[in-house]
Amino acid sequence: MEIVGSIFVELVKQILTPIGKCCKYHRGINRYMKILHEKREELNSRKEDTEARIRVELLPGRKLKKEVELWLGKVEQINSEIKILQEEVGKGKYFSRSRLGGVVFKKIKEVEQIYQRGVFFDGLVEENPLFGDILPTTTLGGENTSKRKLEEIWACLENDEVRKVGVYGMGGIGKTTALKHINNRLLENQDKFESVIWVTVSKASNVTKLQDAITCKLGLNISKYEDETTRAAKLYAMLSRKKRTVLILDDLWEVYRLEDVGIPEPTLENGCKLVLTTRSLDVCRGMSCIGIQMELLKKEEAQILFLDVVGQDVLHTSLKTIMNEIVEECGCLPLAIVTVAGSLKGTIDEFEWKSALAELKATRRGPNMMGPIFEKLEFSYNRLKDKRLQDCLLYCALYPEDYEIDRNDLIEYLIDEGIIEGMKSRQEAFEKGHSMLNRLENCCLLEGSMDYDKTKHVKMHDLVRDMALQLTSYSPRFLIEAGAGLKEIPEEENWTEDIVRASLMRNNILDIPSDASPKCPELLTLRLNYNILMSISDCFFTHMKCLSVLDLSYTSIKNLPESISDLVSLTALLLRRCEKLKYVPSLANLKALRRLDLSNAGITEVPEGMEMLSNLKYLNLDTRNIQMLPDGILPKLSHLQFLVFRLNASETMKLRGEELASLRKLETFIGRLYDINHFNTFVRAMVRKLTNYILQVGFHGFLEEAIYPYHPRKTVLLTKCTSSEGMLGEYLYLLPNDVEVLQILECHIVKSLCNLASLNNVTKLRKCYIAECDGMEYVLSSSSSCNGSLQSLETLELNGLCNLQGLISRERGASSLILLPPANFSSLQQIAIDSCPKVKELFMLEWLPHLQNLEKIDIQSCEQMEEIISATLDQDAGGTDIIKITLPKLKFLKLWGLPELKSFCSIGKVMVADSLQEISIWKCPKLKRIPFVDNEPCPPSLQSIDVHKQWWESLEWDHPNVKDVLQPL
Repeated sequence: MEIVGSIFVELVKQILTPIGKCCKYHRGINRYMKILHEKREELNSRKEDTEARIRVELLPGRKLKKEVELWLGKVEQINSEIKILQEEVGKGKYFSRSRLGGVVFKKIKEVEQIYQRGVFFDGLVEENPLFGDILPTTTLGGENTSKRKLEEIWACLENDEVRKVGVYGMGGIGKTTALKHINNRLLENQDKFESVIWVTVSKASNVTKLQDAITCKLGLNISKYEDETTRAAKLYAMLSRKKRTVLILDDLWEVYRLEDVGIPEPTLENGCKLVLTTRSLDVCRGMSCIGIQMELLKKEEAQILFLDVVGQDVLHTSLKTIMNEIVEECGCLPLAIVTVAGSLKGTIDEFEWKSALAELKATRRGPNMMGPIFEKLEFSYNRLKDKRLQDCLLYCALYPEDYEIDRNDLIEYLIDEGIIEGMKSRQEAFEKGHSMLNRLENCCLLEGSMDYDKTKHVKMHDLVRDMALQLTSYSPRFLIEAGAGLKEIPEEENWTEDIVRASLMRNNILDIPSDASPKCPELLTLRLNYNILMSISDCFFTHMKCLSVLDLSYTSIKNLPESISDLVSLTALLLRRCEKLKYVPSLANLKALRRLDLSNAGITEVPEGMEMLSNLKYLNLDTRNIQMLPDGILPKLSHLQFLVFRLNASETMKLRGEELASLRKLETFIGRLYDINHFNTFVRAMVRKLTNYILQVGFHGFLEEAIYPYHPRKTVLLTKCTSSEGMLGEYLYLLPNDVEVLQILECHIVKSLCNLASLNNVTKLRKCYIAECDGMEYVLSSSSSCNGSLQSLETLELNGLCNLQGLISRERGASSLILLPPANFSSLQQIAIDSCPKVKELFMLEWLPHLQNLEKIDIQSCEQMEEIISATLDQDAGGTDIIKITLPKLKFLKLWGLPELKSFCSIGKVMVADSLQEISIWKCPKLKRIPFVDNEPCPPSLQSIDVHKQWWESLEWDHPNVKDVLQPL
């Protein structure tokens, strides 16, 4: 009876404990919310203090530590999650109080953990050893002349007596090219200088613009100061902190006093130098520079440069003689040689070369040309012999001088303008656009470059732009005042009747008054983007009946004039980042409209008449202000190829699966569907593959992967699937077969990825992020139904999975051995696990052959983790100590907050990771050896070991001398 009694008592405890917890959470939810609010306030106070310290410590030449970046990201994430949680609690549903109370209780713990991690005793920033940008360079024309000038400039930089150097010469002679080589050489030789600041000036520059250009390079902003003296003081203070800096000002057109700009005088004491390029010796003298004149190439050098561009095969043909004559016509000027050679690249027909030479000789300087270089540039323009390519080049002149033009944005405009047309799909149009830009780069009429985030740009050399401006000054005429500092639109006499394109972008135009009504019946394009424009008079568009492209993006416009409704020829209306925009008139008459961009606009409702836009191909509603799209509109927009709604904007901004499925021409979609059923309906209908998509179900304030509509990124984001509604048998969701990124957040009924229908057909999944899924026990089942599902997976992140047991489950009755399904994890490069308290081991020893591409292991806050690689029981019984653990590509190992971790692998005594660069271990008290380093020799690529000093001293070593070798790291 006593035994029965004790069992009964235990049974009652097991039943009452969860009930007691539910009651506690139900009753205490308001108190928990108050505690959570207080904890969040403490966390945000620490965040504000940290950001204040960052503003003080993050000086030019320093960078934020990675751990600080990660912590700030965690704070942003938890703030978003708490905001959503507050909204749910605020709805006050009685039966959800106990569940929400538990979530709030858990969030309090999370906030406390993040708060504790926000102490950075060793500072927030570190020195950036390489401050400056490596610049793309072209061939230096002339082995002797150009190289000799390069060495002359370098000698001045090495000479402590010379503090300011001016490189001067005619346009196109190679000043900028030489300085780019100097820039890169300085960054490679850091023994004398610590940083290099490259600033491109321009003809339209002034003190204010020069100050902005320099501070932009420093990653700072002084735009809130209007007074030039105050701005100069701020800039001076910034630059004075820097020592041993080379400031390069490229393409200076006038003399500036350094103190007016805010540039400290370069001295021997501060170790700084100033280098500039200019077309005038007078500018060099006015800036007190040692002047170095760039010289024309010698004839032999010019021939070598021509061959570098056109190809060496010309030497072995009858074209050699013609080539020499063409080089002579180019006057040994590098830019002329490069552009003319570029126009002939790939051409081997002798008659075509002779024709080109005849054209070149016939091109003589006319009264409207500004120098001999223009005739050579116009020759290269004419040699394109493709009107679309010529129109594309001339369109680039609509941008300001020295403007870095985003290739994808430019292609969008070329499609709007009809310069690219006749393509069956948007994808084909973009491929055509990139092909055209590549041809212009190959012909040396455009220069290519790439951003830090790998965004590709093109830029016009200022002389090529001058040539384009000359050509567009005739009929059909362009009106171009881009970046000219205008405060008002040009006078009426400048708006002639033959103007077809007008660009007033990047000015300071505040409004367009009622007396402005230009008579431009042929005007097709009007670009007013990047102005402070607040209002436009209704009569302004009265005489622009042919207007096709109107760009008002990045302006402060509040209300569009009613006359917009009468622009029946309009094919593109661009209102991106018009954050103050409150009113758009009816669009019902704009039946020719193909592109409508309202991303980040201020309007709160979809414009009236949008259902009439039957020819619309591009619709961007990436704005947090529009709450819903009325039912029935989407099916009427049957030509849509590009459709974007803002993710995570609100609970109401959702789409119906059947409406979305009706868009048979859709190629890009980013947005959220109503529920599981609508999601599955759309996925079933995806017969025509989308080139780019982000499909979201559920609502969450945090999106892990950034959205780049131009970069193929096929993402599915599943959030808060807490009911079984819409389940397909044992499955919950269908997945597109070509999904690349999968994120599952707070889906408590998903026990493993094998719960997702069609997972076995998913072959391109690159990244998987799973967080806060309480039902998740294993990532995969070891059953054959999921074999090969993760063969292309490169990144796996698991966060806050409180019931996760491991990566792959054991089948009932199976032995302890878990064989990895064929090819699974064979592409895995990064694995990160955070706050998964029940995971005891990560990998099995048998999986090691599949993990040879692994580069990063990041494990944090897993309280029961005992070892990273686990052996089977049979292997343990063998007692072997000679098994070799090899991870050839592992670069980064991070083990934080693992109190039970005893070893990386209990039976692996020899561990090899020759590519290892960084090790970070914190709060792993039972770990007595650092894996992969207790060998002779230790990994040659190892750069840093981040550990607590006291723990370091307690470690055990098989090779004691290795400890001394590693001590400096």
